[in-house]
Amino acid sequence: MSDITVYQPDFLFTEGRFHEGRALAVGADGRVLDAVPEGARVERLAGRALLPGLVNGHSHAFQRLIRGRTEYVASAGGQDDFWSWREAMYRAAEALTPEEIHVASRQVFLEMVLAGITTVGEFHYLHHQPDGTPYADRNALAHAVIRAATDVGLRICLLRVGYARAGFNVQANPRQRRFIDADVDTFLSTTQALAQAVRGDARVNVGLAPHSVRAVSRDWLTQVARAAPAGMPIHMHVAEQPKEIEACLAEHGRRPVELVSDVGLLGPRFTAVHGVHLTEAEVALLGRAEATVCACPSTERNLGDGIVPADALVKAGARVSFGSDSQTVVDLLDEARQLEQHLRLVRLRRAVLDPGTGTLDGLAARLFDMATVQGARSLGMGTGTLSPGAAADFFTVDVHHPSLVGAGTASLLPGIVFGAAGGAVRDVAVAGRLVVRDGRHPLMEESGRSFQQLARRLYP
Repeated sequence: MSDITVYQPDFLFTEGRFHEGRALAVGADGRVLDAVPEGARVERLAGRALLPGLVNGHSHAFQRLIRGRTEYVASAGGQDDFWSWREAMYRAAEALTPEEIHVASRQVFLEMVLAGITTVGEFHYLHHQPDGTPYADRNALAHAVIRAATDVGLRICLLRVGYARAGFNVQANPRQRRFIDADVDTFLSTTQALAQAVRGDARVNVGLAPHSVRAVSRDWLTQVARAAPAGMPIHMHVAEQPKEIEACLAEHGRRPVELVSDVGLLGPRFTAVHGVHLTEAEVALLGRAEATVCACPSTERNLGDGIVPADALVKAGARVSFGSDSQTVVDLLDEARQLEQHLRLVRLRRAVLDPGTGTLDGLAARLFDMATVQGARSLGMGTGTLSPGAAADFFTVDVHHPSLVGAGTASLLPGIVFGAAGGAVRDVAVAGRLVVRDGRHPLMEESGRSFQQLARRLYP
């Protein structure tokens, strides 16, 4: 029985709520067992609550380098928005070598796992050399990012981005040379080659990600809809900015969600990232398709994008997940609480997303489901729950942490979702193996040193 581990926390989150006195048994294959066998190795987690690992549905790993370096107005009397921020982001995108992309990705993935995240969807659009020439292996940079995740112990869905142009009737932007594939066939075949290369690794998945209606044509979207392998996740930036919608109307006479629906992309495996500026008709389309909207509140508020209408989306039948996006902060529980609290500001009432169960933990349970189950669903990963047969990905929090002390069984999940400080996360396991123990990861010092050296090179 030495190949079976039984984790014994004070509180175990399963079947939608916390239980006292239960244990989590993990088999040699890293999956949850349906019973606790006698003679297994027991790991006591005293003073801990154990929960399914969080799923970060949308990440641009290298953007961790620009944290704190764009929070000002560059020109006197001017203003700052998504488009001026984007120009600052290009500086990092243009400069990184493959090894430096690994260094930057490893550091932010380390930050994620320390925050209880066990799966990440990496929306990856750095493909080529700085002058736009493809590497001998067209997926060299994707492999660097995947290696960073596996080094840290994180599961990853590499969402390989398709990028064709700067925009409708917009001149080519030389700062985007690393992003652009020659044609849609190259994009599709390169993504297929990546999926083939990682096949057999249970911690890695691959998805298709046409960047946005700005960056690809209708023909590209049509070809992706026709050629996407069955079951492969499809993610796309949708309705993040008003200018994107204006351009889509000018080119197609349709709004972004309408266009995606027209070409046959909309469905249960489709994730619209952001989904901020939606009409009632677009919300209904997403709901009928049982598509996911990945909200990224920390980035959306940082860039002044707007607020995701999650209440309308949920009511229509759409799913909602969360992402850290630009790495302004890496705290998926904060993404969850901010989604709800942003809605309170615009709806002028509290508990906007409460499901109406009349229970203390109903709202928290809905938000936590978005941060786990719905994120895993959108990435095609078998994580997000601790039910028998599921991957044993979990994190623990210290129930005696100052931000949680005093919570009881019924108030513990709301306390975690709405009030837990980052330091409350103590242990993190992927496939039943602890990669973070008592707030420490073996790569913390090494990764931090390498990232610091990289940041100093880029920003002396």
